[in-house]
Amino acid sequence: MSDLRLFLEAVPDPRSRRGRWYSLTSILLVCAAAAVSGARTIDELAEWGARADAGLLATLGVRRHLLRRRSLATSNCCWDFSDCGWLYVYSLMIDELEVEAGPLARWQVHWCDPRRELSWYAADPLLAGLPTLAEWAHAHGTQSGQPVLLRADGWSVPEVNGFFASARMRNASAGTRRKYAFAVAVWLGFLDAAGRAWHDADEEDVAGFKFWRMTDEANVRRVAGGTVLDDLVAISAFYRWAGSRFGVSDPVARRQVPGPDPGTSTESFEAGPHIVRGKDVKWLDPAGYARWVDVGLRGLDLRGQEIDGWRGRNSQRDCAFVDGLYGTGLRLSEWASVLRLELPADDETRTYYTCRLSAACAKGGRGRRFWMPRSVLADVLAYEEGERAAAVRRAQRACRYERLPRLLLVERRTRNRRLEMRDTDGRQVAASLDSLDPGARKRLFRRTAAGLEPLAIWLNEDGLPREAHGWQHTFDTGNERVARAGLTSFEANAHMMRHSFALRWYSVGRLLYERQVAHLNAEEVRDFRARFGDTWYLVKTLLGHADVTTTMDTYLEPFRDLDVSLLIEHAHGFALSALMASMFAGHPQVLSDPLAGQPS
Repeated sequence: MSDLRLFLEAVPDPRSRRGRWYSLTSILLVCAAAAVSGARTIDELAEWGARADAGLLATLGVRRHLLRRRSLATSNCCWDFSDCGWLYVYSLMIDELEVEAGPLARWQVHWCDPRRELSWYAADPLLAGLPTLAEWAHAHGTQSGQPVLLRADGWSVPEVNGFFASARMRNASAGTRRKYAFAVAVWLGFLDAAGRAWHDADEEDVAGFKFWRMTDEANVRRVAGGTVLDDLVAISAFYRWAGSRFGVSDPVARRQVPGPDPGTSTESFEAGPHIVRGKDVKWLDPAGYARWVDVGLRGLDLRGQEIDGWRGRNSQRDCAFVDGLYGTGLRLSEWASVLRLELPADDETRTYYTCRLSAACAKGGRGRRFWMPRSVLADVLAYEEGERAAAVRRAQRACRYERLPRLLLVERRTRNRRLEMRDTDGRQVAASLDSLDPGARKRLFRRTAAGLEPLAIWLNEDGLPREAHGWQHTFDTGNERVARAGLTSFEANAHMMRHSFALRWYSVGRLLYERQVAHLNAEEVRDFRARFGDTWYLVKTLLGHADVTTTMDTYLEPFRDLDVSLLIEHAHGFALSALMASMFAGHPQVLSDPLAGQPS
């Protein structure tokens, strides 16, 4: 064995140095020992590894008995790390790694890319006759973008990765898979720090987790109640899936609480924060929004002049994107998924355009109409002619698009929102725009005289479609610039734009509604409201909420009893910006221009 080890140590390791947990020599020694024992297939290698004792594996260079088989009650889970052959193949399939930062940053979230091409894979004699990565993924039901959780030392929990390979998570949206993956990763890190195994966790652990996430001063990255509630949803979903399969109980206890209608009840988490969003939500009025964009994204100082050394490589793109969030009220993932061919044609006579959000890109799969101001469309078109066009040219010169796998070339759009396309093999494909999720949309291209061009609006500097979560960096960077300018406690985020959109239209709606019913008596007002709804239903429609109570209780709860007379009193002679600045002056949750009223 020592002679073989010397020989195998000379085999070059083609893997990236990042994310390795076993040496290539150890993996090959395990495979060789299994082959000497008669194993001829990957499954037989796995069986040999499952039966091997810890001492033998330690001799081969495997410090922990990670190859011990744990039975998973799902045929779709390809992440059973008892399979030592698959352990190596899996390491080749990992394309992206993200780590949850913080003191418990021990669990890492990987994203599987079965389409990853490795030129040397088929030519490697050690892998001769084995299935390709794509064939492995197809056989085990692995999807592109499937999360895989590994601890920094290489330890895994097959049950957790089995959950993310389950039918439930395969059918979930990419955003849900991402949110659940990071929530469970933080939970596992907390349990490690507490010295608890995942299958022994109980209600006390959940209570401690909530305290650490929200209150513990030792945690330098405490979060708000809404994030903790999202964590509890993900953790409970995993344990409920694992309950019948592995005999574990859900540590996230539930209780019955009164429902929205009289005589009804609903379930709530015992450890759920009492106030999830009420005091966490912030709004920007028009003046505050303009100040944040100028300082955070446009590179202007507090006097409105460009700061020294401002590069602004992506300021046109970032301003257009954030203006779209503020102007349309779409969620970040929804606005990030809109395609060029879904933009309306520019019309100077219009101030707003009625657009359609595809079902596959909307929250809950509910496609709907949304309204785009002409100013937002003008910003997007300017970005397309400027920074975006430059990024596309750079990618075309580098032949970057031709190397993309599974590209779809759009040839025609029909009148019923269907696309006729060809794949890389020349086969014709047709699909409805409503069925194309954000991941599929990144693969859509068209051919121009200059070459291939993506149909996605928002691109990175390399010309490739921008991931939705990449916009969080835009807001983080903008907030850092604002803080450096001396404006403290004046931060913004993507969902804050949606809340601010709701507040703006709520103000307009209340004003218009009062004018409509000013001449009616109380009974007539009730009849009018029953027939046509009130301001809440206007904002609900604009935001695309399924239930008006979400609009009332989450987005605008502090303003449910806003005095209408105050609106009417300030309505005459005020532009909307001045009206809202006057209405919400001094309100602790509405951020206005910090420099308003100061001499320029």
